[in-house]
Amino acid sequence: MEVNINNVSESLINEEELEDFLQFISGKYELKNKEISIAIVDDKEIRKINKEYRKKDSVTDVLSFEGEDDFLGELIVDFDQIKRQAKYYSDDTHDELLFIILHGVLHLLGDSDETEEERVAMIEKGIKILNEFKNKYVK
Repeated sequence: MEVNINNVSESLINEEELEDFLQFISGKYELKNKEISIAIVDDKEIRKINKEYRKKDSVTDVLSFEGEDDFLGELIVDFDQIKRQAKYYSDDTHDELLFIILHGVLHLLGDSDETEEERVAMIEKGIKILNEFKNKYVK
């Protein structure tokens, strides 16, 4: 999968591991010939985008915009929100970033979290995939 990462936040992220994780997801879901764009932004930027496209004047962790043909889509990720969530869940910030990016990819692949049952299923799927990646690639 071709991955384009645009980190416009002031936060340092491990882009190499993020790329490895996306390639892992690519292999798992047969996305080798697809392309994805990921923008890492701050609260102010995601709030503006969320208001414009979803009519919600609030921050969110990730917004997913579906693409066409070989362009899987674009993810807009709020790193400020990722840091807050990591602190809340007593999680590593980088792991939370990977988890939320995976969550966005699952949306691009058609998964939904509109109902509580769907939300729980997506969370469980995300945890399982993240653990598979960490057990296989991260030592």
